Amino acid sequence: MPDVKHFDPERVLDQVVELFWRRGAASTGIGEVVATTGLSRSSLYATFGGKHELYLAALRRYVERRSGPVLDALAGDDRGLPAIAAFFDRLIRARCDGPYARWGCMVSNAHAGLPAVHNPDREDGDEGKNGQDAGVRRVLEQHHARLRKAMAAALEAARSRSQLRPGVDVEGTADALALLAYGVNLRSRAGAPAADLRATVTAALAALSAPDPGVKER
Repeated sequence: MPDVKHFDPERVLDQVVELFWRRGAASTGIGEVVATTGLSRSSLYATFGGKHELYLAALRRYVERRSGPVLDALAGDDRGLPAIAAFFDRLIRARCDGPYARWGCMVSNAHAGLPAVHNPDREDGDEGKNGQDAGVRRVLEQHHARLRKAMAAALEAARSRSQLRPGVDVEGTADALALLAYGVNLRSRAGAPAADLRATVTAALAALSAPDPGVKER
């Protein structure tokens, strides 16, 4: 007879997302996953595969359930620079206050935890850790492209509203703002004060803003 699952895989995956998000993949052993979920190793392996497959499934779910909706909202917000400011304000509040404060972002944490792509000591045919992380890298690249696209859409809206300084490169600036978002995530996890993070974002957006026609620049 087929094995009947007496647990909800979706609920278990949500538990695993929070565990990997808070602890990081490298610091989380399968024993901790067993203790958190209350499942046996055999049930976990039969449902999700090994630790790497479980982490990859958790990372995908994080992107789908947490990052994705926020990026879609930014991409569809036509306010321009105020939309970007609101995105960063929400980001800083989520990272510095509430139940997930100081956890950072699971995606940014994954970027920080990946090994180098090029390993001069790797022998031909040896997949090693780099080969195992190919799936993770794919998720991170897709997420970065989505973040960058959302920032570019907001910047285009800002340009259409004459909010940007002349000569601002939308594509390059979208990439810079994406990197700023990663920086906020990592610095918040390291304990940076919310006020410092907000000051950095404010300075970055001020550098992009068109000068007030009523104010003479010195």
